[in-house]
Amino acid sequence: MSDAPLVGIVMGSESDRPTMNKCGEVLDSYGVSYEVVVRSAHRDPEGCRQWASSAEARGLRVLIAAAGGAAALPGVVAAWSVLPVIGVPMSGGSLGGLDALLSMAQMPAGIPVATVAIGDAGARNAAHLATAILGLADSGARDKLIARREASRTPKPA
Repeated sequence: MSDAPLVGIVMGSESDRPTMNKCGEVLDSYGVSYEVVVRSAHRDPEGCRQWASSAEARGLRVLIAAAGGAAALPGVVAAWSVLPVIGVPMSGGSLGGLDALLSMAQMPAGIPVATVAIGDAGARNAAHLATAILGLADSGARDKLIARREASRTPKPA
């Protein structure tokens, strides 16, 4: 894997960091390099635009965007980049993250966001999915993903 970041993780708020640290842990286990930034689609739309629109030129290949509530961030990122965008809905609020999940899943045609589960499981799955996407062009990433899947299927001795 490259030392330069291949995956960009963007969070709508610093409060999303504990959940998204789980995403980073999985990427670390695959040896996938990544960067992490906080950009609010509502409070810093220009920062979001700049980060997303420059991602490919900076060498990023997959973007992971985490947000809660109205969760506009993944859609804004997808609107400004042609790279694959994985949306991670954050849990919390009066709907427990369902509002975030629906806002990410119901994107207009032509601006896709691959949406994973709410919260910790989603953060981890976003990293697995990002590695699978990278594995399309990187046999090392693919081999690590295959090994992990095979290990998870192997029965553990009693």
